[in-house]
Amino acid sequence: MRTQVGIVGAGPAGLILAHLLHQQGIESVILEDRSRDYVEHRVRAGLLEQGTVDLLSDMGVAERLHREALEHRGIYLQFGGRREYIPAREITGRSIWIYGQQEIVKDLIAARLEYDGPLLFEVDEVSVHDFDSDGEPYVEFTHDGERRRLDCDVIAGCDGFHGVCRPAIPDGILTLHEREYPFAWLGILAEVAPSTDELIYAHHPNGFALHSMRSPTISRLYLQVPPDEDIDNWSDERIWDELQTRFALEGWTLEQGPVIEKGITPMRSFVCEPMQCGRLYLAGDAAHIVPPTGAKGLNLAAQDVRVLAAALVDWYRTGSAAKLDAYSETALRRVWRVQDFSNYMTTLLHRLGQDPFDDRLQQARLEYVRRSDAAAHSLAENYVGLADY
Repeated sequence: MRTQVGIVGAGPAGLILAHLLHQQGIESVILEDRSRDYVEHRVRAGLLEQGTVDLLSDMGVAERLHREALEHRGIYLQFGGRREYIPAREITGRSIWIYGQQEIVKDLIAARLEYDGPLLFEVDEVSVHDFDSDGEPYVEFTHDGERRRLDCDVIAGCDGFHGVCRPAIPDGILTLHEREYPFAWLGILAEVAPSTDELIYAHHPNGFALHSMRSPTISRLYLQVPPDEDIDNWSDERIWDELQTRFALEGWTLEQGPVIEKGITPMRSFVCEPMQCGRLYLAGDAAHIVPPTGAKGLNLAAQDVRVLAAALVDWYRTGSAAKLDAYSETALRRVWRVQDFSNYMTTLLHRLGQDPFDDRLQQARLEYVRRSDAAAHSLAENYVGLADY
């Protein structure tokens, strides 16, 4: 097989990149180790920045998103027995949108197949070669029991944190930055209408809690728990009791319903620098992980491939590799801005096991957001996504 861009991974990053390239007449082949059914039903975060919605709209793949997504114009911060509203749209002119990542994947796969773009599911034994030499890059893989080779001009590693692309980069090239947080999130999907019109981020002596939603009938809720917590220790009744405690507010009721899914997610940050080696370019979770408090993972992946697609288009049209060579530097500016904001939200809202002095500092920071227009503006601007960075 021969193509211009070989894309490893059919998550949002790989699918968005392929569509952006297709719109500019650049061919690609996508390789995915999971089945189509798996990637279309893999539940992940569903909060979209305005910039991500605008990108998908410009790509022509947002018709269902605009029909079904929930537009949110702000968020609630709850602490000290009160709930404060941050009017993000009023402050920034930009909204956030609730639309499941799996729904974006469905829309992008449908668009890919509509124009007969090569997309191979359930590939095994994927390996990437010759991307850091004067030879031509290629990808080897097994599909339908047959060993195959994909020759290409460049390889895009969009295969996630546990993928094969980043580990294929020779030792000594990448610098890895990591931070493990001393807590995790216990998350549930509940078959009950959301009890709030906007997301609630709650700071409580027992720990952080988040009330989100997936649809008008499905609520998504989270509790801060120890990093080694066993999900078997949490019955549905115990989960709801703790949620009621952390969200308690006079005059407001948290509605309960059947729990249809639950699990525990560790909290971590990760960045690799650079995000490229030769003709191999990393994007999305293959290059960075952010804690979910800022809801930035999918959005950051979309911005990575927006930059990468523009650089590839310029390379093919002009022959200049200047933008491709600058891909990592360009993408990492936003990556580190998002890491900083995600860390800020995480340390602002979670119980950190600190002494009373640190606890009072944390309360002072929360109070500053409530009292200061500048602090609220900064939070809102970063939360909805910087228009250009």
